[in-house]
Amino acid sequence: MIDPQKPASTPDAEHHRTKMQKRKAVQDKEVASKTVEKGLLIVNTGAGKGKSTAAFGLALRMLGYGRRVVVIQFIKGAWHTGERKALERFEDLVEWHALGEGFTWETQDKARDIAACQRAWQVAQQTLTNPDIGLVILDELNIALRYDYLPMEQVLADITARPANQHVAVTGRNAKEAMLEAADLVTEMTLVKHHFKAGVKAQEGIEF
Repeated sequence: MIDPQKPASTPDAEHHRTKMQKRKAVQDKEVASKTVEKGLLIVNTGAGKGKSTAAFGLALRMLGYGRRVVVIQFIKGAWHTGERKALERFEDLVEWHALGEGFTWETQDKARDIAACQRAWQVAQQTLTNPDIGLVILDELNIALRYDYLPMEQVLADITARPANQHVAVTGRNAKEAMLEAADLVTEMTLVKHHFKAGVKAQEGIEF
């Protein structure tokens, strides 16, 4: 009978074990060499689905450590979303500001869109000066910047001046080069296949 607790001793197993030991040594050395701890600017962009969802995953992780989270939505209106309902259960740790008035093709009013984004950025400026907040999610900020509803120079200046250990996650497709250059971590969501093309509508728990 094979003892599941006893390592296999075949040539293939020994080769694999030796290979993994070497890889572990390399990985351990790499991890040990990283000594900087700082607040990160994280950008989720690209045409694929999941940019905001990934940011809300970070929020959940932050909440697991008892850190405060603030969400500021620049384009999306006051939707009743699953992630908002879930995160607001942590009412002592989460602030949610849905300050957009809907997508630009819905409002069809550039001045109104700009005014909404400016109001949202005023809230962001206050948030970005609070050292008690662990994570700030600036949802769809890239869209506001793409249409020049906010000045990039001011946005980056305010983000750069934030408390040293505060993390910021920026979402939205078509992130501008200046935002990408300023970021510590950039993830581009690539669209491979989407059920919307097959006539499947937006559904609770998936799209909102």
